[in-house]
This record gives sequence, C-alpha cells and structure tokens, in this order.
Amino acid sequence: MRMMHRTLVILPLFLLGALPALALSADVAQVESLKFETLDGRFTLRGPDARMQLLVTGTLPNTRLTDATRAVTYTSEPQGIVLIDPMGIVKPTGEGSVTVTATAPNGKTAQVALDVKDYAHPPDISFPNQIVPIFTKLGCNGGGCHGKATGQNGFKLSLLGFYPEDDLEFLKMEARGRRVNTSSPERSLLLTKPVGQSPHGGGKRMEIDSDEYRLLARWVGQGMPWGDVKAPAVAKITCLPDTRLMEPKQDQQIACFATYTDGTVEDVTRMALYEPNDPDLAESDKAGLVHTLDQTGEVAIMARYQGQVSTFRATVPLGVEVTKTPPVRNFIDEAVFNKLKLLGLPPSELCDDSTFLRRVSIDIAGRMPTEEEVRLFREDNDPAKRDKLVDNLLDSPGYADYFANKWNMVLRNKRKQGGDEDGTFAFRQWLWDSLYDNKPYSEMVGELLTASGDSSFNPPVIWYREVTQVNEEVEDVAQLFMGVRIQCARCHHHPFEKWSQNDYYGLSAFFSRVGRKERMAGMNTQARDKRIFHNEGVATAQNPRNGLNLKPTGLGSPALEIPADVDPRHQLAGWLTAKENPFFAKALVNRYWKHFFDRGIVEPEDDMRETNPPSNPELLDALAKNFAESGYDLKGLVRAICQSSTYQLSALPNEYNQKDKKNFARYYPKRLTAEVLYDGFHQVTNTTEQFSGMPAGTLAVQLPDASIAPYFLKVFGQPQGDSACECERSQEANLAQSLHLLNSSEVQNKVGAGSGRAALMANDKDHSIEDKIRELYRWVYAREPQSDELQIALAHIEKHKDKPQIAYEDIVWALVNTKEFLFNH
Repeated sequence: MRMMHRTLVILPLFLLGALPALALSADVAQVESLKFETLDGRFTLRGPDARMQLLVTGTLPNTRLTDATRAVTYTSEPQGIVLIDPMGIVKPTGEGSVTVTATAPNGKTAQVALDVKDYAHPPDISFPNQIVPIFTKLGCNGGGCHGKATGQNGFKLSLLGFYPEDDLEFLKMEARGRRVNTSSPERSLLLTKPVGQSPHGGGKRMEIDSDEYRLLARWVGQGMPWGDVKAPAVAKITCLPDTRLMEPKQDQQIACFATYTDGTVEDVTRMALYEPNDPDLAESDKAGLVHTLDQTGEVAIMARYQGQVSTFRATVPLGVEVTKTPPVRNFIDEAVFNKLKLLGLPPSELCDDSTFLRRVSIDIAGRMPTEEEVRLFREDNDPAKRDKLVDNLLDSPGYADYFANKWNMVLRNKRKQGGDEDGTFAFRQWLWDSLYDNKPYSEMVGELLTASGDSSFNPPVIWYREVTQVNEEVEDVAQLFMGVRIQCARCHHHPFEKWSQNDYYGLSAFFSRVGRKERMAGMNTQARDKRIFHNEGVATAQNPRNGLNLKPTGLGSPALEIPADVDPRHQLAGWLTAKENPFFAKALVNRYWKHFFDRGIVEPEDDMRETNPPSNPELLDALAKNFAESGYDLKGLVRAICQSSTYQLSALPNEYNQKDKKNFARYYPKRLTAEVLYDGFHQVTNTTEQFSGMPAGTLAVQLPDASIAPYFLKVFGQPQGDSACECERSQEANLAQSLHLLNSSEVQNKVGAGSGRAALMANDKDHSIEDKIRELYRWVYAREPQSDELQIALAHIEKHKDKPQIAYEDIVWALVNTKEFLFNH
C-alpha cells in the first residue's frame, strides 16, 4: 500500500495541552526487542508540511509490550532529509529516502524505511482534506461554537465540517467575504481572531508561528481554492496499536492513520480528536498520548477524524492473580472469566439457593417465588435443580407475561382514545403468543415490519398505528432492532458515528411505499386503526439537503434494486434478519443482557457504535454468534444466560471487585420494576388489585398498556409507551416512592386488610409464632430469617400480644419497606 501524506500541520504545545509527566516504565531499559508500528512496513511523507508520529513498541522479558516511543533515541541516514524530535515527530527537510533507527537505552534497535516526496513541488491545498480538519481540531466547528445551527456571532460553519462545500461558501460569500483578505492573508479575521490579534469569544486557538497558521495563510493567499475536485475522501481511520495491556499511571502514544478512497494512507495523529469513554480510568491529550490513572479496568479511547472513528482499548489490570473461579458452565463464563483473569479481578462466589430462586423468578417470570416454592427448592438435593428451575420458568405463562410487557412498551402499544382497545389487546396477545411459543426472533421482527391488512386478523399492524411517520418508523427500527440511534442523521451527519443523511434516507426508503386506508365497513370506526398495504411504486426517499432520490439501502450495505410491485419492507426484513447482519443479533443479545444484569455489554443498550465500544467484545460476539446459530431462539438465549455461573454470582462483593461496574465480576443489584414490585407487594400481603376493565386476578405485568395503571405504577417508574427507548422506564429512587410505601392509604389498607397476610397469621392458632415469622420471611425475601431478625420479630409480637394483628402488620409493613425487598439481588 502506498503511503501518501498530504500537507498537514503540527499544533503548538500550548494548543495540545500540557503533556502529563511521562510515565515511562523503567522496564524500557530491559526490552528484548523493538519494532516500529506501521500499517505496511514503510512510511511516505508528501510535501513540506507533512508530519509523522513514529510509534515504537518494546517487548519485555515477560513478553509484555510497552510504549518506547519517548524512551528511545532516533537517527536517520542519510541526514538532511528529515528531522525527528524526542517525541517521535518526523518533519521533512528535503526529498529522498531514509532509514530511521530507534535505539533503546540498552542498545536494542529497530529500523523502518521512510520516503519524502513532493518536497520541492507540494500538491495543491485541498480545502476539505486539509483546511476543514484544522477547524475541527481547534474546535471552531463544534456544537458549542460556530458549528451550532445558528452559528456564533454571525459566523457559521457546518457541524464538525461534515459539509465543506457550505463552509467554503460561508467563508467566501457570507458578510461579503469580510473574514478573509486574499491580498493580505495575515489581516484576515480568519487568522487574526484565533491568534488573539482581534477580539475573539473563543479565545486564543493557535500561534502565529504554528504550522496550521502558515497553512491557513497560504490557502487564503491562493484565493481560497477548493482544490482537486477529484481528490479522494477519507474512507476509514485506524489506530495503532488497537489494544494494549497497561499499568496504572502509564503512558501510551497512539498513532492514527487515515485511509482514503483511492487506497492512499496518511498520518493524521495530530489532527484527530481523542476522547476516553471512561475518564476515571484514563485521559488523552490532543496529540494522542494516553495516560492511565490509578483505577483498574478497561477503557477505550475514541479517535475521530473527518467523520470516521476508530478506537484504542487499554486494559489496566488490578494485578491480582485469579487462580480460582466458579465453574465454567458455558461460553458466557469463558468470555467473562477470561476477561476477569486478564484484569486480575477475582469474581464473587456463587449465590445461595434462596437468592438464586428469587433472582431468576423475578428476571424470567416477573414474579417473586411463593412460600411453597421456596421451601421445596431449599429441600431439593438435585444438583441440576437450578437448570430445571430455569426451564420451568421459561415454560410458564409468567415468562410470556413479563417479556410481552417489556416489548409492549418499547413497541409503543397503548390506547389513546376510545375504540383502540381491540387493537391494543390483540397486539399484546400476539406478542404473548410469540414469546410463549418461542417463535424465532427473526420471524417476530419480520412479521412486525411487513405487517399488512387489518389488525383484526394481523395484530402487528398496530405498530404502524403508533408510528405513523416515516421518520418514526426508521428511527424506531434502527434503535430497537439494530441498536443504532440514527436520529441525528435525519438533519445532519451523525457527530459520533459514520452515518450520514444519505444513510438515513436510504433506510427510510424501505418505508416509502407504506399505504394506509380506512377499515372495511362494519369494523370499529372509532379506533385509530388503519388498513396497511403496499402502495405499488418504485421505493425511494429524497435527501432534503442534496435532493438525491435514494434507493432502499441497509446501513453500511449497497443500495437495492426493488421492483415497483414488491413491498420493500420484505427486503428490509430479509436484510435485517440475515445471519451476517452486523446489527441484528448483537442488538438483541445486548438488550437482553441489560435485562438480566442491569447493564448492557454496550451501555446504553440501544446505542451501539464504534465510539461506544462493548466492555467485553468477546462476550458480545459469542452471544450474538450463538443466538444467530440457534435460529434466533429467545428462550435459548435466556437459558444460556441464567444457567451460566456469571449470572449466578453473588451480589456481595469481595475485597477486589466492589468498584467493578462493567466487567460482571459480581451480580449488580437492581430495583424491581414497578409492575413486579406491585405484584410482589400484593403477593406478600395476600391482597389483590382490581384494574379497570380487566378480569379479576389480573396482574400488573399482564396489563395491555399503561393507560389503566394506578398511581403506584406511575410513581415507581412504569413507562407510558411513548418511545422506543427503554430509558423511559425509570428505575431511580425518589421521595414520592418512599412516602407512598411508608404512608399511603393504599399500602396501609392492604397491609391491614381483614383477609391479608397479617390478619391470617394473627388468627392462625395451628402454628407457632416462630413458624409464622419464618413463613413470612419466605414470602418476602425467599429465605429464612437470621437469628437476630427472628428474635426482633418475636420480641415485637410478645410486646404487642394483646393486639397480634397490629403486631404482624407492623412486621409486614417494615419488611416491604426494606431495600432487600425493593431490589433484585
């Protein structure tokens, strides 16, 4: 591959930010070998303004790799062609070929060939490839400055330089071109403001003797040309190295290379933007130097340049030797425990039977176990009882109840007016049947996307009742089934992703032929339901910015030629559910992982992008591969997760993993959802709630939508089905929740109900007080009381023996107000 280096600039040290004190390992003096990190073994610099960040890696006696870029000395032969500073920055001074040598303190060396071309006759300046990146690096076209929709102080640039043709017009024509002076470039406001010679709200951004100043001045003096209209664009960027095992408070230089559409490559290390996804673990300066802090874990550094992104992953192990882990039961444990060993982060022990029973009953079936189930499970000596419990829960109606409730909300199924009931109920029943029968997930999604006709015989049509605009259909499909938040690309290039407006409208073309008409005579005309049909015609969608009529195109895929008589939604379903689709399986397994662990492998669970990498890529890949190969078996996925030792780890931290938030070294406790808590409260108190218009005995997890939900569910965060984001469900604690559990008439009346649990126990003369307290703990916590808990309860009953029902009410009320009851752990 030919390396091409267009004219670039080096930012002055004041602009790059003070580099932290170099944290070079003393082991660099003991490296056994050195090597230059390259893409193809050779470098080429083109033009006098080109720059190159050398990157030297040393191999230590223990085979560990370390950054030696700033610990070696550099020489070049022949001399007079390049200059290399101690940070490894190469600057051309003449034309020709050289051999660069890096020498470690112990004498170990490495060499690389480097060519300098077009030094005497530099290539024309390219506005989109050379000038716009300067605006981006200096922050001029950021969302908080001139890149916002209204611009700043009368001067506007496109956000992050995504539309350079607009930027050139703004500079040349806006305000009669007063910001530039081609006859005297140094007097241009474009140059005097960022160097501090003229008042500038953004402050000083560069120095007069900097390379970027000289390049901008030369470009203005040339008349601000666009450059070669056939110049290639950036196709991708690559970070070197891509991963590295590091120590706390250590440095690692990143080199960033841009590959263009013509195959040429240039170093853009000093022009890329860098940002860590976890600032508690590492920081990065503007020159691509990563500095780890004193915490351990894994951090990704995102590099962005010209709308492309790449990542460098640094793993900072705790350093504890993980010699023992719980049993490895499947591929999930292999991926998780391998990562924990790499991090030196010992996992917690397995949880006990009572904890597992309550945890998995809530997570799979959305309910707490009964007192009888607790006793029988504790007494069961079958070593396979946990696996059998998972199977039984998956086969129960509770599984379909709970997960239908989950999907019902994000698919926005709800009643808004009279007449909506039939469709709302039918859609939820379709979800329930699909989940209970374990319909392949690919078929579920395919039936939803391609739904046509009337909801009376094809309930998924109701989804189109709730998402009536093409933009809603596009954005919900991307977020729900691909894990991509593409909303930004509707109006402009996505600031943190590669998706453009063309990508957005190419995807929307799949929905461009969705037709709607009134229902047939005799149908419920009060409902919002419409008959959905394929409105024959060529499917296209117009990008309002450039006027292009785009054919249906999957994200990152070629455009499709679809005949006018074929419903493009079928092509979308086929592309989306194909085993090779890079989004579909990963989005679902990550969504379900979040359901069970309260944190996605990618978090948020529906924001999967290169700049938001997974905490355990191997785990995500293994889950997606297994899910696709299983034929998209949802119950199989749940079974694999819940039967793993990873899921069965205790929530109690050991001395090492208390701060772990994303490596699953222990189970992360999570608040019960509003519906589960409400049903659990009624089960514990032996009471019921009669929901309006629903049969007696209906549970909160069985409600068709949130329109008839009582205040309790709303205050505890039940979503209203207004969006496709699971973030609509609030799991945060608040004062209203505490007050409701402590003082509300609803809670007080049900705790003190005449047929409630407290009254039954107070009137029970056949069992001892101790037996009744033990039974109550099994109802509430799915465990036996500890000795001190038992003694406190017995003492309270004895103290109020003349009013036993009130005494039992006190205990029930106290137990349901504890964190142990309110959380799944």
